[in-house]
Amino acid sequence: MQLTTALLSLFAASALAAPTNGSSCTAPTRKFTIMSLRSASPIHFAKAGAHENKLALNLPQDKLDAQCADGNSRADATFYIKDSELYLYGPKDKVQQVFVDRSGMGQGVLQYFNKGETNPPSKAELKGWAVDANDNLTFNGSGLLACPSTTDSSWYIWVSVGVDKPAGQEGCVGFSARTVTNANPVKCTYSTHA
Repeated sequence: MQLTTALLSLFAASALAAPTNGSSCTAPTRKFTIMSLRSASPIHFAKAGAHENKLALNLPQDKLDAQCADGNSRADATFYIKDSELYLYGPKDKVQQVFVDRSGMGQGVLQYFNKGETNPPSKAELKGWAVDANDNLTFNGSGLLACPSTTDSSWYIWVSVGVDKPAGQEGCVGFSARTVTNANPVKCTYSTHA
């Protein structure tokens, strides 16, 4: 009886360790939108969008210029993280990646670029993105900051680096960047500077 039990255990262990002939399944990369949480502020529940290399909350209608596969433009951008790098969800031939510049000059500026067509600035950081236990997006453990535009309702997104007024901007507030799974994402290409 002990021999039979030992043989069965050995066979079970062999089956678990057996190769899968390259047919292993990997989980699909999570696609998500970003919703800002900052009670009693104009950005509470605002969606993060992308326009001319910048990420912003409360983008006005005239800045919703993404080219999307379904022909519609959107107020909210869709993102994904791969190898701790943040990307905008779009076509494979037009990869748009987010970078952060935490240097003294950049002060936490957050922008995106067309990978392979242009290069991020020399002080740009690409790796460090994660979603924490509360489903909030962070960069190397730092939260995000929103600063109001002086020309419209937009609030531009920065990474918090301990500077209250990045680039001299007034009225900036920290917020929780809650990630919300997008079960039916649409590929879009977001505008860049002309």
